[in-house]
Amino acid sequence: MRLNDVHAGVHRNTRRLRVGRGPGSGRGRTAGRGNKGQGQLAGWSAPAIFEGGGTPLIRRIPKRGFTNSFGRTVVSINVGVLEKRCAAGGEVTPETLRAAGLLKGAWDDLKILGGGELKKRLAVSAHHVSASARQKIEAAGGTVTLLPGPAPVVRGAKKTSRKKPVGG
Repeated sequence: MRLNDVHAGVHRNTRRLRVGRGPGSGRGRTAGRGNKGQGQLAGWSAPAIFEGGGTPLIRRIPKRGFTNSFGRTVVSINVGVLEKRCAAGGEVTPETLRAAGLLKGAWDDLKILGGGELKKRLAVSAHHVSASARQKIEAAGGTVTLLPGPAPVVRGAKKTSRKKPVGG
């Protein structure tokens, strides 16, 4: 490609094609829309996922998995990111991280991971902290506080019987 070929074949001032103006125009009668059907109507266009009336892809593929109603979304941040974005002696909480633009969207728990180096003294409050992250934070003179999460869901606990004991 050369500099004088950059716009080769590009027609910026192509005139609008007038359709339906007689057989001599080459786009007369049906105006390039074919014969009959919804597609000839003004304003009609097939949905992007329309497959011509065949069974759509989403119905050809079997169902898989389930939605865990007890599942929790955990968002993680490395200590190297805290080194770059947080002031020395500062406090690191989910609220301050969200205000700084580091946490976006909907999530349940915050986890601090040990990737990167940390030299600033920080007071970190999070729901989960990895062992390497805790070691780096405390080595830099900072503190780690674990935030309480929701009460754990007890599954498979024995239910008390409602029946009266026999012969009692």
